[in-house]
Amino acid sequence: METKEILKKVRKIEIKTRRLSDHIFSGEYHTSFKGRGMTFSEVRQYQYGDDVRAIDWNVTARYNEPYVKVFEEERELTMMLMVDCSGSESFGSVNHFKNEIVTEIAATLAFSSTQNNDKVGLILFSDEIELFIPPKKGKSHVLRIIRELIEFKPKSKKTDLAQALKFLSSVMKKKAIVFLISDFMVKEYEHTLKIASKKHDLTGIRVYDRREQSIPNLGIVNMLDAETGDTFLVDTSSKQVRLNYEKYYKENVKYFTEMFSKCGAGTVSARVDESYVTKLLGYFKARN
Repeated sequence: METKEILKKVRKIEIKTRRLSDHIFSGEYHTSFKGRGMTFSEVRQYQYGDDVRAIDWNVTARYNEPYVKVFEEERELTMMLMVDCSGSESFGSVNHFKNEIVTEIAATLAFSSTQNNDKVGLILFSDEIELFIPPKKGKSHVLRIIRELIEFKPKSKKTDLAQALKFLSSVMKKKAIVFLISDFMVKEYEHTLKIASKKHDLTGIRVYDRREQSIPNLGIVNMLDAETGDTFLVDTSSKQVRLNYEKYYKENVKYFTEMFSKCGAGTVSARVDESYVTKLLGYFKARN
C-alpha cells in the first residue's frame, strides 16, 4: 500500500473514530475506568453542605475559621490495546473484514483515552509478539497506532492468546486498562488470563462474522485455513461435517465467555455487520 493511500485511510478512520470518542465515548470511558485513588489538591473555606470529616483542624485553628481539605481523583491511567493480527482476522462476508472493524474499535478506544489525558500503547500479536508500541500520550502517537493497525504485515498467521497475555504481564508492571481484541477462535489461555486479570482491568472484545457461525450446504468445496494457509476439500452437504463445525465454533465462544467471567474480566461481542458503538456504550454504562 502506498504512503498516500495509507495516510488517506488513517485520516478517514481518524475523522470517524475521533467524532465517536469526542461526543460519545469520552464521558463514558472516564466514569467507567477510575483513577488510582484520591490525591490531596488544596484547602478552602468551609461551605454549607461540606462533609465535616474533611475539615483540616490545623488550618482551622490557625485562621480561627473552618477550612476543609479538597481531594481530586488521580486520573492518569494507561490503556493497552492488544490486537490479534492473525490470518483469521482477514475474514469478511458482508461489507467489512473483521480487521477493519478491529481497527475502528481500537482507534475509538485510543482517542477516548487521549481525551482523558491517559497513555495508550499497542501489542500486535499472532502466535508471537509482532509489534509492541510502549504507552505514550498525544494525538500523533494515536495516529501512529492507527497507521500500524492498517499497514502492518504480520510474520505469522497463527494465534496464541496465552503467549500474548504472558508478554503483557512481563512488560506492564503497573495496573493498566487492557482491551484484548480478537475473534477468540482458540483455547488454552485460562492460566495467563487469570494472572493478567488479577493485575489489570481487562476486557475481551470478540469481533466476529455471522458466516463463521455455521457452514452452509454448498456441496464439495475447496476451503482455505486462513491461519495455516492449507487448502482442503470439504463435503458441506454432510450434516455431520456441518454439525462438527458448529460444535467447534460454539465451544470456542463458550470458552471465551466462561474463562473471562471466571477471571473477573469483562466481555463484549461485536458482529461486523452490527454497530460496535452500541455494544461498547452498553458495556461502559453497565460498569458504572
